[in-house]
Amino acid sequence: MNQVPKRSEAPAEYRWKLEDLFASEAQWDAEYAKVREQIGEIGKFEGKLSDAAAIAECFKLEDELSLATERLYVYANMRHHEDMAEGKYQALSEKAKKLSVEVNEALSFITPEILSLSEEKLAALTEDPSLPATYKRTLREMLREKPHTLSKNEESLLAQVGNVSQAPSTIFGMMNNADMKFPKVKNEKGEEVELTHGRYIQFLESRNRDVRKEAFKAVYETYGKWRNTLAATLNANVTKNLFYANARHYPSALEMSLFGDNIPVSVYDNLISTVHEHLPLMHRYMALRKKLLKVDELHMYDLFAPLVEEFDMEIPYDEAKKIVFDSLAPLGDGYRKVLQSGFDEGWIDVYENEGKRSGAYSWGAYGTHPYVLLNHKDNLNSMFTLAHEMGHALHSYYSDENNEYRNAQYTIFLAEVASTLNEALLMNYLLDKSTDPKEKMYLLTYYADQFRTTVFRQTMFAEFEKIVHGKAESGEALTPNELCQIYYDLNVKYYGDGMEVDKDIEMEWARIPHFYTSFYVYKYATGFSAATSFAKQILDEGQPAVDRYLGFLKSGGSDYSINILKKAGVDMSSPEPIAQAMSVFEGLIEEMEKLTEGR
Repeated sequence: MNQVPKRSEAPAEYRWKLEDLFASEAQWDAEYAKVREQIGEIGKFEGKLSDAAAIAECFKLEDELSLATERLYVYANMRHHEDMAEGKYQALSEKAKKLSVEVNEALSFITPEILSLSEEKLAALTEDPSLPATYKRTLREMLREKPHTLSKNEESLLAQVGNVSQAPSTIFGMMNNADMKFPKVKNEKGEEVELTHGRYIQFLESRNRDVRKEAFKAVYETYGKWRNTLAATLNANVTKNLFYANARHYPSALEMSLFGDNIPVSVYDNLISTVHEHLPLMHRYMALRKKLLKVDELHMYDLFAPLVEEFDMEIPYDEAKKIVFDSLAPLGDGYRKVLQSGFDEGWIDVYENEGKRSGAYSWGAYGTHPYVLLNHKDNLNSMFTLAHEMGHALHSYYSDENNEYRNAQYTIFLAEVASTLNEALLMNYLLDKSTDPKEKMYLLTYYADQFRTTVFRQTMFAEFEKIVHGKAESGEALTPNELCQIYYDLNVKYYGDGMEVDKDIEMEWARIPHFYTSFYVYKYATGFSAATSFAKQILDEGQPAVDRYLGFLKSGGSDYSINILKKAGVDMSSPEPIAQAMSVFEGLIEEMEKLTEGR
């Protein structure tokens, strides 16, 4: 195994250029000092935010402060991520974090003070011609939130409850990550190995069925021993959601969680009902999986088993860049010109080095090009990661170029669309070019499993959350047995009669951390569906669809997410985008069935 290089040994052409954000540490220090001064200035507006002139001046300073703090924070943390063990940047990161907290505290009076104005006064301000459009939009958003904002004393009380409300999530995290110990299981070589969260998926991907089965049983038996405690913890989280929904006058916990993005409940319900209509496709994919694995019965522990014999695609980084560039040709020359700038001009930190943060992300601050952190390996997965993260980066680039600071940040609801669309176009390109049946099958199963895990599985999670909260809201008790039954029945429904739904799976709800960030997972499924729908439109229609898509990228956060998508030709309140995604999934299954004929 080659030694991982130190940061200082990483070649310059494969490192990001953070100097584009701050040319020197001295420049960072100067900006830091300026922000510290401005923190004192913001206080002069307290008690005076009752007319358009004062509000405009205050918002202007708020934007200056927020942007400068964001730049300082992003730079310090990206330096820290280059080598997490480097003390100098650990300290810089901490310094930026503390400043960020101070700035947020200094700005915290603005929203409550404006919300204390009468509804009439606030409504008049949203129409005031002397205010810039972006400020009027902020005020309209505050007016929308006003019915759910409480008196100063009540808000103060809710803020104090904040730490207590974190308890279910904190307790689950400690129990799941620190206290829960799994037994030893046998690996492929017959060696006894301690089972961990990280190793569990590796075991489920094993070619040896006994290894998969033993790991599966061991995990759920362990959770089963704690079923009462874990049910009580999840119950406490549901109770917390109901408390906040009630306190803030929302009709339900679901409506409260969708309110921030202004997403109608119909979008959530529509996702579930449209996926239900297309469950026969999932059942068909399970039948194909059973055939390819050559098993008499398909079990839950067979879901991650590889369907094709080992197939390694060696793709060096420079080749990966070229393939990604070529695959995104349908998006036009303008898009690819920006992409090439990203490749050539120091946006990307490519390879692993000692102490570097793991994983991959796209990040940055308004006013400077985005940055991408990778830990590139020369394989297919890393090439998809490159396409994915550059999708995020170009979304940020277009958003920043076309919007003022206040409107540039897109929501989480939209965040995964641009990244997943790039992956869809890359996959389409690779499948078109592939002549090797083995390679083609490898790609098809890779893509089909993304549909299974991102659309079907996340929708099943979303449905579980909806059922559980609905029962609690109607006064029913969520006993361990009840939670297990709901979860088991959903698995039977989603995987179909051709699957042996092992009883052990009834405990899976107990190991899903996302259930403590309630009503979040549906965004994975809607984002994937929207991206697949965009890709289909771009490949079918060409330029008109490309123009609509680029309009989406340029919109940033200038309107509500659902409206931005609708204008671009993807209406998430209708079944169509999900149905379009499902037609792509059906096409994959048909291709796989053709390749397996005669097996």
